[in-house]
Amino acid sequence: MKKILIGTAALVLSTSLAFAASHSVVRLGTEGAYPPYNFINDAGEVDGFERELGDELCARAELTCEWVTNDWDSIIPNLVSGNYDAIIAGMSITDERDEVIDFTSNYTQPDPSAYLALEGAAPDYAGGVFAAQAGTIQASYIASSGATLVEFATPDETVAAVRNGEADAVLADKAYLLPIAEESGDLAIVGDDVLIGGGIGLGIRESDTELKAKFSGAIDSMKADGSLNALIEKWLPGSATF
Repeated sequence: MKKILIGTAALVLSTSLAFAASHSVVRLGTEGAYPPYNFINDAGEVDGFERELGDELCARAELTCEWVTNDWDSIIPNLVSGNYDAIIAGMSITDERDEVIDFTSNYTQPDPSAYLALEGAAPDYAGGVFAAQAGTIQASYIASSGATLVEFATPDETVAAVRNGEADAVLADKAYLLPIAEESGDLAIVGDDVLIGGGIGLGIRESDTELKAKFSGAIDSMKADGSLNALIEKWLPGSATF
């Protein structure tokens, strides 16, 4: 029994040392172009809900972290290839993505998506033309609805497509579209909210089970003490809390 216990302890220590060696700095990959979740501020730094959340998760998990920006359309392939260690970029948890990467505990509830169109417009939701960012749950939703999907690489391009007449409306997270509608004089939220996705979590390589556990534990501790709800209320007012 003593030999077994010694062997088990050695295995745990070896695993911990291997994790520490491979994750001396944990790189967090984000898009930096999807406010209020993540954006680049005037100082050229990653900012927003996920910056504040990510920094707190790293502190609770006792990890040294740095931020990396990456275009959305290659954000999963570059995680898998090792360019960073986790995705924290407003990525909804879906079965399709879960076949390629793992996810931590969700740090938002399933949040409503919404349509943004020109003021006074009445889009044909069954047969119209709708813009969405490529590779998003909104793009998949439009494609499955029978309407015509026009995909763009960035969120800004989807809004521009509505303004220049390429699309009748854009479908995206309501938390992203609402400030645009409120600040513009020509765009408005139209139609009903659309509930899709299973909430947002950090994307982790399937082999990084210990990193996934560390981040999930930190998320769960923030849920338990109310600090995650405080961040949601600060950055995503009106969104569901835990």
